[in-house]
Amino acid sequence: MDRKRIWGWWFFDFASQPYATLLLTFIFSIYFAEVASARFVLEGADPRQAGAQAQALWGWGLALAGVAIAVLAPVLGAVADTTGRRMPWIWLFSAFYVAGAAGLWVLAPGGSALVAALVFFGLGLIGMEFATIFTNALMPTLGSRDEIGRISGSGFAFGYVGGVLALAVMLGLFAESAVTGLTLLGKPPALGLDAAAREGTRFVGPFTALWYLVFMIPFFLWVREPRGIARPLRLGEAMRDLGTLLRSLRHRRSLAAWLLSSMFSRDALNALYGFGGVYAGTVLGWPVILSGIFGVVSALSAAVICWIGGRADRRWGPRPVIAACTLVLIAVCMLVVGMDRASIFGVALPPGSRLPDALFFSCGVAIGGAGGVVQAASRTMMVRHTSAEKAAGTFGLYALSGKATAFLAPFLIAVVTTATGNQRLGISPLIVMFLLSLALLSWVKPEGEPEQ
Repeated sequence: MDRKRIWGWWFFDFASQPYATLLLTFIFSIYFAEVASARFVLEGADPRQAGAQAQALWGWGLALAGVAIAVLAPVLGAVADTTGRRMPWIWLFSAFYVAGAAGLWVLAPGGSALVAALVFFGLGLIGMEFATIFTNALMPTLGSRDEIGRISGSGFAFGYVGGVLALAVMLGLFAESAVTGLTLLGKPPALGLDAAAREGTRFVGPFTALWYLVFMIPFFLWVREPRGIARPLRLGEAMRDLGTLLRSLRHRRSLAAWLLSSMFSRDALNALYGFGGVYAGTVLGWPVILSGIFGVVSALSAAVICWIGGRADRRWGPRPVIAACTLVLIAVCMLVVGMDRASIFGVALPPGSRLPDALFFSCGVAIGGAGGVVQAASRTMMVRHTSAEKAAGTFGLYALSGKATAFLAPFLIAVVTTATGNQRLGISPLIVMFLLSLALLSWVKPEGEPEQ
């Protein structure tokens, strides 16, 4: 194995993870919920319903980005396989990532740029997802079949380390309390940023873009595509190859079942990531800084769990690892639905009880760890269903399976939340989606089903 090339590949996870950690889950999503809720109150909304409206708006934004990813992912993968090139696409979508993240600076406390912020967030999310397709497509060339699980798990663990380091920097130097205007270290935001205008917290977007630019350098220096013939782009040929791959699913029951299983599990997991911060901010009343501390604790634990998960994948294979972690995620969703500040599963708590906070911290560890292991083992399972030559197209289908219904979980959360006016009940569709994923997983062959 070329260890330097593997380390370069791991640096993509390290560089890109802050989009999920800082923007999707722990800082920007909570800040967005704060700003949107305040804006809806100013426009005359009932303060008790403003949080639900903010959650619904966030859900519509994620849903639209998911539709764009679902439509384009398999086409782009087929094009990359036809041309024999992955790296130019990684460069292109890295630019999307950087532009989208940097643009989040526009969301000032008044809330006049809510839609613009969602557009920038969607652009960056599309860039991250598409760049991931092509970096994942390099996996079959990184090591032997027996080593891929360990490589994938270690990559996710390294990614979590990047996420937690970025989060620690943001909390210590930039993200200010809305009440005191001070960071976690008790200082005003660095670089002269104006706390009154929430510039420290808004800097999370540009900071994420800068982090990616710096830490993608090892990837672009150390990762080279295997030598091969670069072919011109022929869209017609790419679409024919995609059609052939789609038709082959009729005869490849394991791959078809796996794509459907991962479709439900990753859609539910992404929604859990995307709405966790909003839930913490609006149901439990957590400020950005407390949510950030929660992120540090959960990400550190998740890094260790992912590293262990990679070793478990190497020993037992990806399927049992995925099943076990999915059960953990179902338990987390049930707890989230049954808990609020005043009660747990209908049992009243003493006023001021910190038990909900402690339980949600535990949920964060479980979501980060189990979710990271599911994603790492899922990459391994996908490699067992493809070859190095067809990896981009197959991972394009994998991205499609993760985004074909990417609108569904945010849509169901938005609909149920709007219909009931209850954010906790809005999370309940995720339980059904995880159960469907488990049922479909029973049809997946443990050793995969590569092309004949």
